[in-house]
Amino acid sequence: MRSRAHKFTRDWAGETREAAEGQTFWNEFLQIFGVSRRRVAVFEQAARRTSTGNAGWMDLFWPGYLAVEHKSAGANLERAMGQAIDYLPSLPQEHLPQLVVVSSFEKFLVRDLESGIETTFPLSELVEHLELFAFLAGYDTRHQFENEEDVNLAATDLLARLHDSLEDSGYNGHALRVFMTRLLFVLFADDTQVWERGLFHDYVTLKTHEDGRDLGGALGLFFQVLNTPDELRQRTLDEDLLRFSYINGGIFSEPLPIPACNREMRARLIACMKFNWGAISPAIFGSLFQNVMSPRERRALGAHYTSEQNILRTIRPLFLHQLEADLEGATTLPALKRFHERLGELTFFDPACGCGNFLVVAYRELRRIELECLRRIRARESRSDQMVLDTALVVRTHVGQFYGIEIEEFPAKIAETAMYLMDHLANRELSTEMGMYFVRFPISDTAHIYIGNALRTDWNQVLPSNKCSYLFGNPPFTGKKERSEAQRSDMQHVFGSSGGVGVLDYVCAWYKKATEYIGETGHTLCAFVSTNSITQGEQPPVLWSAVDLAKFPIFFAHRTFEWTSEAKGPAHVHCVIIGFSPAGRIAPSALFEYPTLRSAPTEKKPNQINGYLVDAPATLAKKRRQPLVSTAKTAREGSKLGDWKHLTIEPEQIEEVRQDSIAAKYLRPLIGAEEMLYGLQRWCFWLREANPVDLRNSPVLRERLSKLRERRSQSDKLSTRLMADRPAEFLETRQPLSDYLFIPCVSSSRRQYVPMQIYPATVVIRTPSFAVEGADLSIMGQLQSAMFMAWVRTVSGRLKSDFQIAPGTVYNTFPFAQPDDSKRTSIEEAMSSVLDVRSRYDGATLADLYDPLSMPGPLVAAHRELDSAVTAAFGRRRPKTDAERLELLFERYTALLSSDMLPLSTSQTTRRASRRRAS
Repeated sequence: MRSRAHKFTRDWAGETREAAEGQTFWNEFLQIFGVSRRRVAVFEQAARRTSTGNAGWMDLFWPGYLAVEHKSAGANLERAMGQAIDYLPSLPQEHLPQLVVVSSFEKFLVRDLESGIETTFPLSELVEHLELFAFLAGYDTRHQFENEEDVNLAATDLLARLHDSLEDSGYNGHALRVFMTRLLFVLFADDTQVWERGLFHDYVTLKTHEDGRDLGGALGLFFQVLNTPDELRQRTLDEDLLRFSYINGGIFSEPLPIPACNREMRARLIACMKFNWGAISPAIFGSLFQNVMSPRERRALGAHYTSEQNILRTIRPLFLHQLEADLEGATTLPALKRFHERLGELTFFDPACGCGNFLVVAYRELRRIELECLRRIRARESRSDQMVLDTALVVRTHVGQFYGIEIEEFPAKIAETAMYLMDHLANRELSTEMGMYFVRFPISDTAHIYIGNALRTDWNQVLPSNKCSYLFGNPPFTGKKERSEAQRSDMQHVFGSSGGVGVLDYVCAWYKKATEYIGETGHTLCAFVSTNSITQGEQPPVLWSAVDLAKFPIFFAHRTFEWTSEAKGPAHVHCVIIGFSPAGRIAPSALFEYPTLRSAPTEKKPNQINGYLVDAPATLAKKRRQPLVSTAKTAREGSKLGDWKHLTIEPEQIEEVRQDSIAAKYLRPLIGAEEMLYGLQRWCFWLREANPVDLRNSPVLRERLSKLRERRSQSDKLSTRLMADRPAEFLETRQPLSDYLFIPCVSSSRRQYVPMQIYPATVVIRTPSFAVEGADLSIMGQLQSAMFMAWVRTVSGRLKSDFQIAPGTVYNTFPFAQPDDSKRTSIEEAMSSVLDVRSRYDGATLADLYDPLSMPGPLVAAHRELDSAVTAAFGRRRPKTDAERLELLFERYTALLSSDMLPLSTSQTTRRASRRRAS
C-alpha cells in the first residue's frame, strides 16, 4: 500500500482539473488499498441537502465506508466538508460512512464520523496518513480494545444479540444453531479473503430492504449458492451472488427453514458485519457458544471454555516445545525434510472438545511450525523467489489430523467450522510467504468431530490409539457433589469395580479412560486441564490408585492457578494442568508453580511429580487410624452428645439452671469449633458418674433426662434407641482425662493458620472437632506452622472452600519432625510467644486474631518466628514456598512409611504374631 501510495502521489502532483480527472483520481486512490471502485462505490450518488431540502449528488459514495466531495484546486475545503455532511441525514442509517473526505487534488480534509476528529494534509503527505484509510483494506481501526479478550467479548456480544432476536421470533432449536454457525463462517470469510472483501456486507446492505422483510429469503438463497459448485449454479443468478466461492464441507448442505426477519434483525446483522472478524482469536468459538446458551444449559453440561493462554499452557509442554526443539536440531536439508514429513503424520485428539478451542489453537501452532520449517528449507535450497509452483504440494499439515468427541451438536459444528477458518488463515499466511495465493476451498478435508458421550464411546472407533500422537483437552468442571445421576452412571461405567467413584470429580473419568485407551505400552502423550480438587484431599489416593502413577507417571504439571475463560462473566475456578504418559515414554520435564493465583508461573525441572503435583516421591497420603510418627499423640474425635439440647445449656438458660444447686454442680464448659473461634459460652451436664440421688432430686435434671429418654426411644437408629435407658450419658463419650489440644474439624481457607487452643480436661469437647490429649507446645507449634498448613492445603478434604481437618487424613498422615532438644526448645519458646501475643488483645476472639484482614502485626511476626523454628526442625533445607515445603514433607512421609517409627496396624501386628507362632 505504501508503495502504491508513493506512486499515486507522484502521478497526481500538480493536477487541478476536477471535471476532467476527478473520477480517475478516486479510482486510482481506492486501488492503493486493493479495492475495485466499480464493485463497491458509485460516482454521483443522489442525495438530498438537509439544510435546503434540495436534491444533489455526492461525488463518490461507498455505503458504510466512504463519502467523498471532490473540488478543483484552490477550493475551500471547509465549505466542501459542510456540504458533504449536509447530505448524510438523508442516507439510511446502515449506509452512513465511517469517513467523509473532501479533496482538491493537492489537499485532503478527512473527518472520522465516529470520533469526530478532522485531519488535514497535503497530497505529498498521503503516505504518512495511510492509517486513516487502512480500514478500507481490512485493517480494523474502528474498534480499539485493550487486549485480545476484549475483542473476543465484543464480537460474541454482537452475535449473541443477533441470536437472541432470532430466538425471540420463534426461530430456535437445531435450525437456529446451524444458522448461527453459518453466519459465523460467513462473517469471517467476508473479512479474510475467502472471497472479495466485504462482498457479503454489500450483498446484505444493498440487496435487501431496510425493514428486513426479505433478509431471510436472501440469506437462504445465499447459503444455497455457497453449497453449489460454480458449474452447477443457475445462469440467471444475480451477478453479485456468482462472485461468492463454492465452500462445500457440509456447512451449507442442510436445508433450513427461512427465518422471518425484521428491521432489528437486519440492523444487528449489519452491526456484526461492521466488526473486523479477521482480528478474532480462535477462542471466539468457545465464547460464542457459552454466550448463546442459557445458564441452565451451561450448568448442566459443565461447560467451561479454556482461554487461549491456558490452552498454550497445556500444549506447549505437551508437544510444542519438543517440536520446536526438533526443528532447531534439524540443521541439514534432509533433516528438515524428514521433520516436515513427520509433521504431517502426527495426530491430535481432544475427547471433550466442546467448540474445538484446543484443536484450533493446536492446529494454528502446528501450521506455524510448518511454515518456519518451510522457510528454512527454502533458505537451504537457495530459492528466494518462491518455493514451488504448486503450493498445495508443499503443505503437509491439514485439519484431517485432528479428532474430537463432543456430546452436543452445536459446539461440534462450531468446532468443525473453526478448523476450516483456521486452515484458511494459515493458508493466507503461507500465501504471503510464497508469493502465490493458496486456498483450500471448496473444502475437501475436515476435522473428525464425533458427536456422542465421550465416557460411553470407544475412543478407538474415533482414532485408533496406536495412531494417536497427542491426547489433550479440558473435560467438564463438574464437582463430585454437582454430578447428575447420568454423570455418576458414566463414572461407574468407566471405573467399574475399582471403586472410589463417590469421592471423585467428573473429570477423573477422562484420566481413567485415557490410560485404558493409550495402554501401558503405548506412545501417546496426554494432558488435561482440571479443577485443582483432584490433587487435594481424599481424591488423589483414589484417582491415582485407579490410574496407577507407576504405570502412567506425570511428566509435566501446572500447580494451582486461576482459570480464565473467553466467556462472558466467567466463574472463578482454580485449575491445574496435568501431563502424563506410559512409563518410560518421557522423563519429567517441567513443574510450573504460581506465586499467586493470577501471576505468571515459575518453572522448575523436577525429579518426579506425584499426585499432589509436588516434586517428591509418588507416595499418596492415605487415611490412617494412628499417627504416622510413633511419638505423636493420638487424636480422638470429641464426644457425640445426641441430646437434642437436653444436656446442653445456652447462655440465656444458664442462670435458671444454676438456681438448681444440684444441677449446677454438674455443669461443665462445652467447646466446639464455634465456641473456640468466636469465644461463645456454652455448657453441658457431665453426668457420667453422677449420684443417682442427685438425678432424682434435681428438678432440672429430672425434667431434661425424662425428655431425652423419650426422644431417644423414638429415634430411627437402633444405636440411639438402645441409649434411651441411659439418658444421663452422651451417645458416645470420648473426653480426654488431662489437658488437650483442641483442633477444629473445619477452618476457613482464607486463614494463614488453623486456630487451635489448649484446654483442661474439665472442658468438654464435642464432635466433630478432635482433641490431642497430652500434646505439648512442641506438637502444637508444628500444627500452628506454615509446614502443617502446606500439608492441610494439599491433603485435606473440602467443605465448600473450607478445609476439613479430619484426624485420619490430615493429622495422622502429617510427617511430624522429631527435633533434638535444642530445636524442640526453640519451637516451644516460639509457640509460647504466639500464645503471649494472643493474650494481649482483650476481647479479641481467635476468629478476630486470625482473620487475614485483621490479624495483628505482632501475631504475624510471632508466627513467622514459629515457622522458622519448625522449618529448622525438619532439616537443613529452608523451604520458602508451599511447593518446597511439600517436597520436604513428602520425602519425609515416604521415608517414615518404611521406617521403624511407623506404628503397626492391628492386621500387621496379627500377621507378625502369627509368623512368630509358626516359627
